[in-house]
Amino acid sequence: MNLLAKNVKKKCPDCGCTQFFEDGARGETVCGKCGLVLADSMVDTSPEWRAFDDDQRSKRTRAGAPLTHTKHDKGMTTEIGRGRGELFKVTAAKRSQYIRLAKWQKRLVESKDRNLSFALSELQRLVSFLGLPKCVHEEVAKKYEEAVDRGLVRGRSMESVIASLLYAVCREMESPRTLEEISEASGVERREIGRTYRYISRELAIRILPAPPQDYIPRFASMLGLTDNVQAKAIRILVQAKKNEATSGKGPTGVAAAALYIAAVLLGEKRTQREIADAIGVTEVTIRNRFKELVEKMGIEEEIEKKIREES
Repeated sequence: MNLLAKNVKKKCPDCGCTQFFEDGARGETVCGKCGLVLADSMVDTSPEWRAFDDDQRSKRTRAGAPLTHTKHDKGMTTEIGRGRGELFKVTAAKRSQYIRLAKWQKRLVESKDRNLSFALSELQRLVSFLGLPKCVHEEVAKKYEEAVDRGLVRGRSMESVIASLLYAVCREMESPRTLEEISEASGVERREIGRTYRYISRELAIRILPAPPQDYIPRFASMLGLTDNVQAKAIRILVQAKKNEATSGKGPTGVAAAALYIAAVLLGEKRTQREIADAIGVTEVTIRNRFKELVEKMGIEEEIEKKIREES
């Protein structure tokens, strides 16, 4: 039981003591001398979070909404005149003053804040379109602000910088998206994203290893409507293929597509190479070549051919 001593001005009606204790576990106020319960059913006003050291306490202590890098002002600024509907909540005599204040607030915003405001709204759209998690959204916003502070955005389109950082962070957090997907979502050419990515990653010291094919399996399987058993089988195939050095130097998306095709055939959930190619965004030739290399290295040509003949 955790008791907290507290001096109060009132006295205990029994013994006249002015020393009281608050019992947070029971919700009671107790006299420190005679033990008389002076109040019970007290409301717990302590925070809902727990902290075990000073570092955790400083991070979790807050007032209001938590700060976030996904907003240009970290979510702290009050904006005057947000939306046309707000104007009609003001009396007619004050509307001209209201409009003037809203106009001057926009004029006094720094160029960095204007840049971040437009860029982060575009980032919000891309994150929503691609179905990315909040951690990716937060990290991209943080890196973009760092790029703005270092002057890396000057002379480049905002969209290309956002797209390249999104590509890098997705790979860093093991939720990779292909350049084709990001290009389609952002409207920026694949070549421009690649060029900006190389520049930004060099300046910000971002060093990311190529994404392994296993990272693409869950998303590709979901796009093709394949079961969890097929996903697990495809991952086991890729692990075995890596041991046999069948994936070295190959594009991860093509290898992942071939592994899914093999797993689907073996487990009776066959998808054609054309269906897989259209869904994932690789060519049938790539899938066919990776398929041949994997089955040869793993020595399962006969098993695959038998399954294909049975399903034909």
